[in-house]
Amino acid sequence: MTHLIQRSAAPAIVRRLSETGLHPLLARLYAARGITSVAELKTDLSTLLPPEGLKGIHEAAQLLADGIEANARMVIVADYDCDGATACAVGVRALCMLGARDVHYFVPDRVVHGYGLSPSVVAEVARLEADILITVDNGIASVEGVAAAQALGMTVLVTDHHLAGDTLPTAEVIVNPNQPGCSFESKHLAGVGVMFYVALALRAELRRRNWFTAERAEPNLATLLDLVALGTVADVVKLDPNNRLLVRQGIARMRAGRMHAGIRALFGAAGRDPARASTFDMGFALGPRLNAAGRLSDMRLGIECLLTDDYARAFNIAQELDKLNRERREIETEMRDAALATLDATHIDEGPAISLFEPEWHQGVVGIVAGRIKDQAHRPTIAFARARENDNDNLGTGEIKGSGRSIPALHLRDALDLITKRHPDLILKFGGHAMAAGLTIRERDFARFRQIFADTVAELLTPADLQRSLETDGTLETGYMNLDMARLLEAEIWGQGFAAPLFEDVFQVDKQRLLKDRHLKLTLSKPGAVFEAIRFNCAESVPPRIRAAYRLSSNEYQGVASVQLMLEYFEPA
Repeated sequence: MTHLIQRSAAPAIVRRLSETGLHPLLARLYAARGITSVAELKTDLSTLLPPEGLKGIHEAAQLLADGIEANARMVIVADYDCDGATACAVGVRALCMLGARDVHYFVPDRVVHGYGLSPSVVAEVARLEADILITVDNGIASVEGVAAAQALGMTVLVTDHHLAGDTLPTAEVIVNPNQPGCSFESKHLAGVGVMFYVALALRAELRRRNWFTAERAEPNLATLLDLVALGTVADVVKLDPNNRLLVRQGIARMRAGRMHAGIRALFGAAGRDPARASTFDMGFALGPRLNAAGRLSDMRLGIECLLTDDYARAFNIAQELDKLNRERREIETEMRDAALATLDATHIDEGPAISLFEPEWHQGVVGIVAGRIKDQAHRPTIAFARARENDNDNLGTGEIKGSGRSIPALHLRDALDLITKRHPDLILKFGGHAMAAGLTIRERDFARFRQIFADTVAELLTPADLQRSLETDGTLETGYMNLDMARLLEAEIWGQGFAAPLFEDVFQVDKQRLLKDRHLKLTLSKPGAVFEAIRFNCAESVPPRIRAAYRLSSNEYQGVASVQLMLEYFEPA
C-alpha cells in the first residue's frame, strides 16, 4: 500500500503570489514547493549565482587562460553518461569559442576502464600528448589517476560535482561545489553546470587580460545553455533555484529554435517537438538516447552528436542512438523480468534492502534495472553484473560491478562508506550520490555483501522509511482539467526536488484495455466529466472505482491534441 500525502500551501502566500498576476493554480503549486515570492521565479540570467562563490574557480580560469595563451594541448576526460557527455561538449565548445586551438577529449569505456580518471585512462590520454588534463563530471575520487597524470607531466584540473572521499586528489586545481571549504550556495550543480561556470570564469579572466579584440570577439556563452539544461535534468540533480534558472534558460532556447544541431537531431529521433520542449523531454526522451551510447556502445557517439554543427551528420548519429536505446530497452526488459522472478521466488524484497546478481546481465544496464526494482519494492537496490574481463573458466574469482538506486530516506553513498569503514576488505571501490552509487566487489563476496548491506540499511532506516508514500497536490478542480491547463503546467520547469504537479481524485472506471500487453488504457469519469487516462507498465485489472494519483498531460495523436491523465498510482476507492 502507498500512502498519499497532500502538500500544504499557506493561503496567505498563495494569495500573495496570485496578486502578482501568477495563475491561481500555479500560485498554489509554487507555494506548496516553498516559493514565497515571485522574486524567486525570476528568469533573467543576471540573477544567476556568481562564479566567484566556487572554490578554485579563479585558479581554474587562470590555469586555462595561461594554457590558451601558450597554445597548450588540452584534453577533457569525460564520464560516459548524459551529464558527462554534455559537460564534455560544453567544455570543448567553450574552450574553442574562447580561443583555444588544440582541444581534444577522451571518454572511458564503461566496461574496459570503469568510472573516473583511472591510471589506465591516464595512459590513454598520454598518447594524446596532453599538457592540461581536464576532468568533467568525475575526478574528485581519482587520487591514483591524478597522481599518474602529474607523474607524466600533465597539469590537472578537476571539475566535478560528486561527493569527495576522505582524501582529495592532488590536482593543481579542483572546482566542485561539494568539496570541503566551498561556500557556493548551489550544492546541486550537475557536472555540466560546473563546467559551464568554469567557462564563465575563464571568459572573465580572458577579458581582464584584454584577450578579446575586434578580430577575436567575446563569445556569448549563453548559447551553451541547451546543453546545460539537458545534462542537468538527465542527471536528476535537485532543481534548486539556480539549477531551475539554468534549465529554464536552456529550454527557452530550444523552444525558440536556438539549439545545437545535436539537440535538434535528438528531438527529431525521439519524435518530439522542440517548440514544446519540457523537462520531461530531457529526462525521458533525449537523455536516455544519449545514455544508451554509454551503456551499450561508446559515448563518443553521443559526444560527437553534441559537437557537430552539421545537422545531417547529427541526425544520422541521433538515429543510431535511437536504435541503441531500443536495444537497451529490450535488454532491460529481460533483466527486469529475471529480477522480478528472483524476488517472487526468494521474497528478498521483504527485507530492508535488495542486492541482485546474475552472471549474464549487461553491465551497462544494471543501474536502470536497480532503479526499476527500487521503484517497485521501495527498497534500496543494487544490481550487479560480472565484469567483462572475468575468466569464465574461473568463475567466482573475479570482480562484479554494481549500480545502486536508493529511496529518499537512505543516503546510498554514505551507507557504502559506512560499510567500507567497518569491512575494509569487502568493497574494492565505490562512489556516487545520495540516490545513486556504483561499486565493485569480488564475486565470491556477493552473498556476504548482500547480508551486510541489508543489515546496514536496517540499522540506518526505520520501518516507516520503508513505507512508500507519494506527495500530491490534492484534488484538481474539474474546470482546470483541460488541454490549456495541461500545456500551462508542461511549460513550467519541474524536476528533482521541485516535483511536477501530481493530483489525486476518485474516479469511476468506465473502460479499460491493455496496449501492447504492457500499458493500461482507461476511460475514467467523475460527476460532469470524462477523461482518457493511461498507466504505463501496468497489466493488472482495475476495480470499478479507484482513487488515483495522476499528472495532467497533453496527448497528440494523428494531429489531434487532447488532455490525458497519466496515472502514477491507483487503489480501490
